[in-house]
Amino acid sequence: MHQTSSLLPIIAILPFIGALVPGVMIRAGRTACASFTAVPTVLALVMLGTLAPGVIEGTVYTAKIAWIPQLGLEAAFFLDGLGLMFACMILGVGLLITLYARFYLSKADPMGQFYTYLLLFQGAMLGITLSDNILLLLIFWELTSLSSFLLIGYWKHLPEGRQGARMALTVTGAGGLAMIGGMLILGNIVGSYNLTDILAAGDQIKADVLYLPALILILLGAFTKSAQFPFHFWLPHAMAAPTPVSAYLHSATMVKAGVFLMARMWPALAGTDAWFYIVATVGLITMVLGAVIALFKDDLKALLAFSTVSHLGLLTMLLGFGTEAAAIAAVFHILNHLTFKAALFMTAGIVDHEAHTRDIKRLGGLAKLMPITAVIGTITALSMAGIPLFNGFLSKELMLYEAAKTSWWENPWLVPALATLGSVFSVAYSLRFIFHTFGGPVRDDYPHTPHDPPFGMYAAPALLSVFVIAIGVMPFLAEPIVAMAATAVTGVEQHPHFAIWHGVNAALIMSLIAIAGGVVLLLLHSPLDRAWLATPRPEAKAIFDALMGALVKATQGLTATLHNGAISRYLAVFSATVVIVGYLSFRGGGMGAPTRELLPTPILAVIGWAMLVLATILVVVFHRKRFAALVIISVIGLMVSAGFVYMSAPDLALTQISVETVTIMLLLLALHFLPKETPVESSAGRRGLDAGIAIAGGVAIAALAFAFMTRDVSTISDYHLANSYAGGGGTNVVNVILVDFRGYDTYGEIIVLGIAGLAIYALMETLLSGPAGARLRNSGYNADRSHDRHPLMMVVATRLMLPIAGVVGIFIFLRGHNEPGGGFVAGLVISIALLMQYMASGFAWTTRRQRLEYHGLIGIGVVIAGLTGMGAWLAGLPFLTSWFGYVHLPPIEEFELATAALFDLGVFLCVLGAVMLMLYSLSRLARHSGETVNREPMDYDPSKAIKTFDHDAREGV
Repeated sequence: MHQTSSLLPIIAILPFIGALVPGVMIRAGRTACASFTAVPTVLALVMLGTLAPGVIEGTVYTAKIAWIPQLGLEAAFFLDGLGLMFACMILGVGLLITLYARFYLSKADPMGQFYTYLLLFQGAMLGITLSDNILLLLIFWELTSLSSFLLIGYWKHLPEGRQGARMALTVTGAGGLAMIGGMLILGNIVGSYNLTDILAAGDQIKADVLYLPALILILLGAFTKSAQFPFHFWLPHAMAAPTPVSAYLHSATMVKAGVFLMARMWPALAGTDAWFYIVATVGLITMVLGAVIALFKDDLKALLAFSTVSHLGLLTMLLGFGTEAAAIAAVFHILNHLTFKAALFMTAGIVDHEAHTRDIKRLGGLAKLMPITAVIGTITALSMAGIPLFNGFLSKELMLYEAAKTSWWENPWLVPALATLGSVFSVAYSLRFIFHTFGGPVRDDYPHTPHDPPFGMYAAPALLSVFVIAIGVMPFLAEPIVAMAATAVTGVEQHPHFAIWHGVNAALIMSLIAIAGGVVLLLLHSPLDRAWLATPRPEAKAIFDALMGALVKATQGLTATLHNGAISRYLAVFSATVVIVGYLSFRGGGMGAPTRELLPTPILAVIGWAMLVLATILVVVFHRKRFAALVIISVIGLMVSAGFVYMSAPDLALTQISVETVTIMLLLLALHFLPKETPVESSAGRRGLDAGIAIAGGVAIAALAFAFMTRDVSTISDYHLANSYAGGGGTNVVNVILVDFRGYDTYGEIIVLGIAGLAIYALMETLLSGPAGARLRNSGYNADRSHDRHPLMMVVATRLMLPIAGVVGIFIFLRGHNEPGGGFVAGLVISIALLMQYMASGFAWTTRRQRLEYHGLIGIGVVIAGLTGMGAWLAGLPFLTSWFGYVHLPPIEEFELATAALFDLGVFLCVLGAVMLMLYSLSRLARHSGETVNREPMDYDPSKAIKTFDHDAREGV
């Protein structure tokens, strides 16, 4: 039964909101910081508690928040038995870690930062367990890698901490990329990205030809996250993190994410030979390998880290068996592993905190000095070993029972034998943790005299050890939780029954062998340890470092080859790649036959096309002669504008001609500071190659355009034509699109244009204020200039042009909503008039008469456009939704009022400010370079003008 609950999004977002608090509350003290960190976790647990009864009874709670409904994207959450168990684990252990960290971290550690990272990580893990949309799950999945990177590298002063964080991010991040591909394949197979739909389509997925690629990619993500062989090496190196981080990552969160994913995807992916042989085999190898390595680790946290690797392998193996009973055992062991492993890591942290060492060979005898810690460590380590009357024994028995029934490639003894071997080493390293740390006589050479910590530090592991005993002696306590989660995993209602005694069976015999073998290995540990150290073996870290070094070296060589600073090379590679990929795509088929007849071509259009082609060729021929090339480019721009007119696109033509004019004028002004010709910088062979790529690109674009123009394609133009007047209040469809339908795009574009103008100004400021400016002033830059006066006729013409252009610009602005025009074109028209003043009378003369700050124009324009858009919110409408109406004021005829005009005013001001700020930047360069300019009008007194010229020359202006 499904039921909607609005609490799920709140539960998922609470930790992220809470992450904003610790950085502030640390100012109130460490206890206040820890207390407020616990608040969002407690609130989320309370909310989960209100939903728990329904989930236990079989209700699945869902919640959906529309994101982009047109594309079917939504933030979807759901809570079933598996999600509830993991969410409670994440939040419950997170609460205990918050308490433990308050007493573990020293005063020198930035506690506010630690708790912020902790809550971010908690939120990411919680999001994984509650996500119903696989795209949302992928986002949270990657967030766990990023936030765990921050936690593992929390002690930034430790090189091993930084390296461990990088290693974890590299391995889990790479696996996450593979997993993204697998999830997308699943979504494509099912036709939905909702996890509930995917889980219900298991038969369809397994029957699809893409099942195996999807399975392998998803398992790569799960294996890397859960440190399965051969990706197990990153987890022990994450031990450089503070112990609270290690306890959280190893018991309830990070490494359990991969196990959770395999359990979550069990109904959709399990039950095939590929699933069994990949998952069960990898899990079995990881279980044995991790246990063997753990026995010979002297660092307490390293021993526990490899024990985690081993137990994660055990869980993976159980899920890989693909049977319902094995899934029940896996769920039960997930719960048990949480209790004893979190407590064990906290115990190791206490020992390190009090004795100032985690080296087992420097410990021993701590039972007499730290009795409370010893009791907690002993109870939880015995559970990890699978000793009766502790909860680990119950789930380990179920594992051995399932292993005893499993054949691998028709071999009935291989899986049971290896599972027993892994259990032998598990018992051995657990007993070593107890006896080599707490047993034996008290030593007199501890780095620091150990003693039991304050209650706040051992309270959390003590509570967990109570659960270890309670479930161990009263296993029925775990039955409802396991039944709830196992039902969600298998998709079939489960009613497990746990008991301490199942009679004499294969599992009991295997367990007794494991205990006896573990005791023997412990007694023989010293000679075995010497043999282990003397035996040459591959080191995973050394292999990883070598691979990373080779990869870095290869990428540096590739980067140095491709990214050599030559933009021509970048463009050549990019263009060639586009042409090749496009060609291969076209060859793949899917393009139907032409459906449109070719239209007759008027002679005028042919002439225009020929002029355009000729001008393009001439640009290539004369591109080193800058002025000639610029003139020819202007011809190309004019012909493109004429083409827009011919194609009945007056708005585009008007915009194109305006942009072309402004661009050419700015480039003409810029040419003033550049040499007349461009030097030859490439060989004839390189130019030939470039020409070939350019011709191929041109032919490809022409072919693409021809293919589209000769076929019927569906467009959104009909919608805009039908709704332009009714929805936007304007008959000029292009302008309505710019200021209403796609107004947000336009808003972003004017911001980018303004940023470009400001960037040019900032670059020029840097150029003129430093040593480069001094070199520019002293370089004799102006020595070879003609010093000609500005033409009088041009001065007079531009004076008359300015007011006329202003009127034209206002006219174009006002008519834009219903006729070709608008704020963008109006801003360009007035910019042209102002540009002509600079060209006619010089930079200094015009700048001295400037009355407005161009920076301010950009800012005012962006603010007006933004406020206009936000005004729609007051009416409960989307950003930049236009309001329009018609007003009749006698004796004036009826006219239209629209908020789009205010938005267009913002566009106008921003365009005008950006263009003129670019020009102003060029004017500053001219004045610093010693250009002679006019300071007075030249049409009055020639003698005064000459005198002014001489004065300017002497000043070096």
